Amino acid sequence: MTGYGLAMDVRGYVESNASWFFDALKQWLAIPSISADPAHHPDVRRSAEWLVAHLQDTGFPVAEIWETPADQGLPAVFAEWPAADPGAPTVLVYGHHDVQPVEPLEEWISPPFEPIESEGRLLARGASDDKGQVLFHTLGIRAGLAARGQSAPPVTIKFLIEGEEESGSPHFASLLRRERDRLACDVIVISDTTMWAADVPSMCTSMRGLAETEVTLTGPVRDLHSGSFGGGVPNPLHAMTSLLAGLHDADGRINVPGFYDRVLPLSDEERDLLARLPFDEKQWLEEAGASGAAYGEEGYSTLERIWARPTAEINGMWGGHTGPGQKTIIPRSAHAKVTFRLVADQDPAEVGAAFERYVRAHTPPGIQATVTVGAGVRPCRSAIDSPAVLAGRRAMERAFGQQVLFTKEGGSGPEADLADILGAPLVFVAVGLDSDQIHAPNEKVDMTLLLRGAEAAAYLWEELAAVRSDPK
Repeated sequence: MTGYGLAMDVRGYVESNASWFFDALKQWLAIPSISADPAHHPDVRRSAEWLVAHLQDTGFPVAEIWETPADQGLPAVFAEWPAADPGAPTVLVYGHHDVQPVEPLEEWISPPFEPIESEGRLLARGASDDKGQVLFHTLGIRAGLAARGQSAPPVTIKFLIEGEEESGSPHFASLLRRERDRLACDVIVISDTTMWAADVPSMCTSMRGLAETEVTLTGPVRDLHSGSFGGGVPNPLHAMTSLLAGLHDADGRINVPGFYDRVLPLSDEERDLLARLPFDEKQWLEEAGASGAAYGEEGYSTLERIWARPTAEINGMWGGHTGPGQKTIIPRSAHAKVTFRLVADQDPAEVGAAFERYVRAHTPPGIQATVTVGAGVRPCRSAIDSPAVLAGRRAMERAFGQQVLFTKEGGSGPEADLADILGAPLVFVAVGLDSDQIHAPNEKVDMTLLLRGAEAAAYLWEELAAVRSDPK
């Protein structure tokens, strides 16, 4: 069959089965699988059970619930469909079936778990993040098999759909280690990100990580009268403001020693591809809370700053008297929360330790410093010239009929654990949009884009199978 004929058959199957697909998706979206709310934990299990049944109906010979290690853990779903060729590559599709809380309810135009269609969009919690983007793979598998007249995919396909992603994936790494043998794969496909725009298809190639810290500076054992002691003893709030003000130099670079040692710089090709995106900085600033100006590290564009460069942010600072009126004191303590967004190949533990050394080096005599460092999230990256990424790009270009660009994302997720524990490269094939209002009221997804995602998935298995057979 020619590539043109296959494309017509795939697209024809996807479009003729769109009603079946959206009916199934609406059933799944009606299950309020909110992992952060214990009252909805039974619904998370119902969501997993629904997905197992759907995967079995799709044709997966193996589809089962995987319990997470802890008593309070929520279930994941695993499925496997072997390729006809035992030597074909194995591809793992990752996603999640839990969803965010829905408050404030009064801002929704319709009940969040009663899906409705409006102007080509499907509105419901989880429509884009991530149930819609998980489910388009099942339509894509059906389309690919029907177009080729086959009963097994050209690659072995595995699914791992977790139930705790919106709660920080607390048991996910343990699950990966426990089931490493069954999850063994050559490529990991992620469908939990976004494209640049509906008419500018793109692939994510990296996600920033996160290091979380909290600083407490303590001086006297109690608050002191500033008239009696001001100017004679160190003030913890003064020390904190000085310490935090020194975090950046005049060019916006972070002054923590060793902070940039492991930062993987952007290549010229990556910078060129980012520059091709139709970015309107004025509009972006307006959407960013009507921010008055762009800011950041000198020598980098706004997109490079928010996607590919590390940051240090003061998230909160408090201490002393904050109530009405005056209370003229030297406060006994000051506190701040500081987070760092990380890029490849930075490590959250190393950054946390470096920041703790920075704090101690900038704490004046008479002040005691305590720094608490959280577990953090590691950044992840996919090389844009890797065979798997290029296969994903070809699949998306076949579905969209135009060039696919590359983007990056500033958020964090469990993708680094997937890549490191399973030892396989990541490929991001997703069709969500920033305008989908994920995590907010009135979450929605473009129904046409979900169908293009299914088409791309149908081509993806063929493209990845060709990577293994290519003698180059």
